[in-house]
Amino acid sequence: MATDDKTPWGRVDDDGTVYVRDGDAERAVGQYPDATPEEALAYYERKYVELEGQVHLLEQRIIKGAPAADVAKAAAHLRSAVESANAVGDLASLRERLEKLSGSLGELTEKQSAESRAALEAAVAEREAIVVEAERLAAQDPGSIQWKQTTAALDALFARWQAHQQDGPRLPKHEGNELWKRFRAARSSLDGHRKAFFAELDATHKEARARKQALAERAEALIPKGTDGIPDYRRLLDDWKRAGRAGKKVDDALWARFKAAGDALYQAKAEVDARDDEEFRGNLVEKEALLVEAEQLLGVKDRQKAKDQLIGIQRRWDAVGKVPRNAIRGVEDRLRKVEDHVRRLDQEHWEKSDPEKQARSTGLASQLTSAIAKLEAELEAARASGDTRKIKDAEEALAARRVWLDALG
Repeated sequence: MATDDKTPWGRVDDDGTVYVRDGDAERAVGQYPDATPEEALAYYERKYVELEGQVHLLEQRIIKGAPAADVAKAAAHLRSAVESANAVGDLASLRERLEKLSGSLGELTEKQSAESRAALEAAVAEREAIVVEAERLAAQDPGSIQWKQTTAALDALFARWQAHQQDGPRLPKHEGNELWKRFRAARSSLDGHRKAFFAELDATHKEARARKQALAERAEALIPKGTDGIPDYRRLLDDWKRAGRAGKKVDDALWARFKAAGDALYQAKAEVDARDDEEFRGNLVEKEALLVEAEQLLGVKDRQKAKDQLIGIQRRWDAVGKVPRNAIRGVEDRLRKVEDHVRRLDQEHWEKSDPEKQARSTGLASQLTSAIAKLEAELEAARASGDTRKIKDAEEALAARRVWLDALG
């Protein structure tokens, strides 16, 4: 039975003992009572398959880059298990594979050490970048900082720090502590600046709030005055613009009160204007008729006639009185056009009759007349001599002086 019940790696003895061949030797691995030799061998061969599966799994873990320390620990355990394995199979091949794993472990350890150092350097650089950015935020001029954006940026940096601390590699204690101290100092500095800024801002807002509260009360006190209160309200509005900010919510509420007072005053004025416009509508009709009469003077060249008629129109214009507000500019512009025309006629008259100017013109005219006579004589002489250049010069000079003389005339 012992001769027949053999496999390349084991056998079953007559008493049911199962042996495994390991090199040139063999050793008993156990018994499988109440079973056939084939069943006994199959049982211990399955034990070998389990061991081989563990070795294969470990090989795959190395390929996938599992932590070298974990693989080394598992390999040592497997080597011990293979040496004393109660299994039937090629145990020598498992040992060889485990030896190869040991060689691979050295490479894996070196590779993972290098990766770990690189990851640590990157982690230090990342933390350093977070700290530098926090220090840059803290170094800003507190008076020019946009606090909402800066606070959000610092919070984002702190969240990055926490995420990196949780998910990234562990930094050496000394280096990690130093970086944290710098980050904490930057954050504390910025917090201090923010508290001081908002304390000062609160004081400024409080002062502006008191001023605007008083301005709103003074504006409201003007409401009973109606239209007469508008000049004072405009002065209060100038004071309001100089009062500063009191915080958006307070500003909006106080401005609503202040504006409501102004709206009441201007509504009263609008009502008065509406009554006046209705009252002055007839005056507009009269003034438009006067304008038709006045605009006829635009074609008049007689200065005195135009002036006398305009004076009469102006007297009647003033006697008519006011017109509706929206018509004032239109009628005033039309009358001003006529007045400008008459003024020009008057100005032209005085310019022509100015004795001083006349004297200057007479003297200049006399000089020009003498010059023209002299140039005419020169032109005749040049023509007689046939000197083309002198003829041209004399003609040009003569033409220019004749133009001047005509302008004086």
